[in-house]
Amino acid sequence: MKLKNKYQKFSKISEQKFREIIRCFALDLTASDTAKMTGISVRSINPIFLKIRHRIAALCEQSSPLSGVVELDESYFGARRIRGKRGRGASGKTIVFGILKRNGVVYTEIVPDASKASLIKVIRGHISADSEINTDGWKAYDGLVDMGYEKHYRVHHGSNEFARGKQHINGIESFWSYAKGRLAKFHGISKEMFYLHLKETEFRFNHRHEDLGKILMKMLRNNPI
Repeated sequence: MKLKNKYQKFSKISEQKFREIIRCFALDLTASDTAKMTGISVRSINPIFLKIRHRIAALCEQSSPLSGVVELDESYFGARRIRGKRGRGASGKTIVFGILKRNGVVYTEIVPDASKASLIKVIRGHISADSEINTDGWKAYDGLVDMGYEKHYRVHHGSNEFARGKQHINGIESFWSYAKGRLAKFHGISKEMFYLHLKETEFRFNHRHEDLGKILMKMLRNNPI
């Protein structure tokens, strides 16, 4: 029997029960915990969570170019990386490039490697030329000034330099810590699902000071899954 539900098309779940599911998702509960809380089977919860994650990812990809003071960094997800290895040495890792607007939002993108060509492609598409860019000393960031990003500041972690006044990348590094801590609770994520979980983490970080449940309900009212 199909029930009236403004959040889900052709739903067999009541609108009230569906709101409970959304609230559980907003609280970052797993599908198993949500099933226990709502009395709805995990088999029914999983496809709902998957559709919500697809919507969130699509919303994140619509983000406008970042401007102002931004921090750039790459991070490596998956099996433990060999200390000191970066770029080609990150075999078996999923490499994520992040751009954080200081005291604001973050944008993440999976990249094939940490080479200059890969990172510059993302930078050009997501950072305004008048931005103040902060990076570490990784060689892929060489030449940003020549490309029109005139305000480029670096801290050299290899020389134990982690901040020089307001020049640092502490914000994006804090995001990496949050992301890895959050994703660890899933005890392993397939490569096929990693993108969706990454974008969900980005979305949660960007709305960390807001009521995520209300945001999700509004999103699904406007465009039911």
